[in-house]
Amino acid sequence: MTVAIGQSMPEFAIPATSGLTFSPASAKGKKMVLYFYPKDMTPGCTAESSEFRDNIEAFSKANTLVVGVSRDSLKSHDNFRSKLELPFELVADTEEKLCQIFGVMKMKNMYGKQVRGVERSTFLFDSNGKLAREWRGLKVPGHVTEVLQAAQATS
Repeated sequence: MTVAIGQSMPEFAIPATSGLTFSPASAKGKKMVLYFYPKDMTPGCTAESSEFRDNIEAFSKANTLVVGVSRDSLKSHDNFRSKLELPFELVADTEEKLCQIFGVMKMKNMYGKQVRGVERSTFLFDSNGKLAREWRGLKVPGHVTEVLQAAQATS
């Protein structure tokens, strides 16, 4: 079952950077942007994460927590976060629990071969923990601005 607009996230607990455990309660009383990306240190993922970093003050003013998710390890996330100076946590979904909850695993073409991977997707939850908006199969340019505007317009 995937989370649909108007629904809350099911309960879970998954390791995140800074020695934290991420769960839906992590954003209690705040809006939350959960963005799924394919892989640390790749060009598109670096650009997307950097844009979220560059707009973190505006997200904070909109009472919105930003959290990145990929299947990479905590060690990889720590390196990625440190290199880009990301001021938000990254979740290590190595067992694909969140990927399954959000239905972001897709077959993709890589160099002419079909491979299973994360479809770049973003989910915005309101301050009551309900899914307000979702973006799937998105392109990086302009995306963070659109998510920020949606967060500012969501209660």
